[in-house]
Parts: sequence; C-alpha cells; structure tokens
Amino acid sequence: MFVAESLVCQPKILESVFRIRVKICCISSLDEARLAIRFGADALGLVGKMPSGPGVVQDELAAEIVRVVPPPVATFMLTSETKLNGILAHQQRVRANTIQLVDAVSADLYAQLHTALPSVKVVQVIHVIDEKNLDEALQAVANGADALLLDSGNPNLAVKELGGTGRVHNWQVSRQIVEQSRVPVFLAGGLHAENVRQAIETVQPFGLDICSGVRTNGQLDEQKLDTFLHRVWG
Repeated sequence: MFVAESLVCQPKILESVFRIRVKICCISSLDEARLAIRFGADALGLVGKMPSGPGVVQDELAAEIVRVVPPPVATFMLTSETKLNGILAHQQRVRANTIQLVDAVSADLYAQLHTALPSVKVVQVIHVIDEKNLDEALQAVANGADALLLDSGNPNLAVKELGGTGRVHNWQVSRQIVEQSRVPVFLAGGLHAENVRQAIETVQPFGLDICSGVRTNGQLDEQKLDTFLHRVWG
C-alpha cells in the first residue's frame, strides 16, 4: 500500500496508479490477442454466444486465447448466461479470469459465483438508457459485483442488444454511476479516437472498453488501435 508521501515523491508511480485501463473487446484470433497485448491492452474481451451483436467466438478458440495471454493482462469472458450452472459451464470451457455478465442476473448470483470461483472476478454490464440505471448499477455493487461496465445495449428489445452496438449513451448518467460506485467502472459504447478524450473527461471512468472503434471491416486495425491508445494515454 503506497502512502501519500511516496505518491508525491514518485510521480511515475502516481501515473501508474491512476492510469486509465483499456480493455480491447471482440478479440477473434490469437493474432488479434497478440496485437492488443503488444500495444499495451490491460484486458482482452472474448465474446460468447449472444442473441445479437458482433465478435462472437467459439468457446474452443476463446480457451486457446486465454491460455496464451500472459499476466497481468486480464481475460474477460462475455456471457449471456444468467443462471449459475450455465455461467459455470461457460467458464469451465473458457477458463477466463474474469466473467462479464452482459444481462441482468438474480441478486444472489454474485455470491454464488464467488463461492464457486473464488479467484475469478465478476463484472456486471449496465446498459445505460436513463437515470433508472443508476439504481440498477448500485444494486449490482451491493449484491457483490467486483466492477461495472457501462454499455449502450438495450435488453428490453424482443431480440436483446447486450453489447457491440457502436452507440454512445448518456455519459451524464454514466458519470453519476462512477461518482457513486465503490467498485471500478469501465465505460463502453461508441468510443473511438475522436471522442475518447471527451468521454474520459466527462465520465472519469476507471477503464475503457472498445470494440468497433479500433476495427476495420470487423478486423482489429493496428493504426486505429495505435491512434486510440495515444489519445487515451498520450
């Protein structure tokens, strides 16, 4: 644990502590994983079966990617499963160190997951539509979510949108969630190099989650990734 004096005296440590984390989502191959890691990604997102949206990979490939990702880079398994057995089965196949729940779950599920998988973190996605999502976010934290991820889907549609929309949501609501959450909050939804600085200044999240904003024709684009990360960390 750093004390205040050490942070003041060592600005490089301060910069490291407060560095915006970046998760590159929709990783679809070993080459994409290696590219994201080479450019400094803190986490990789592996999308499981979804009712809609881009970036889905087979569990076998996701597991292969997880096996080659070095520490301390985190691996996020995006799951649309909402019941304990389904989530555990998915994690058993993929073996990621973080579970990203993209849909709403029961209040007791977080404790059940922590008991079954004590070394695995649980991140709850909140699809920000209006200010009602503030209560939803804080309730997920109270129930045991290790972190929140604010996205722009719509789980109320007949075919649920649970991520990957490329849309920006109301960042003012997201800012309220960040201010009141006692766990880290990631911001997702329509981020790209041209708006990421505004997003950071407006929301002040712990981390960012990006998919389409660093891709061309669905493929991770080295130039877009480089530009985006320079805007974040430059």
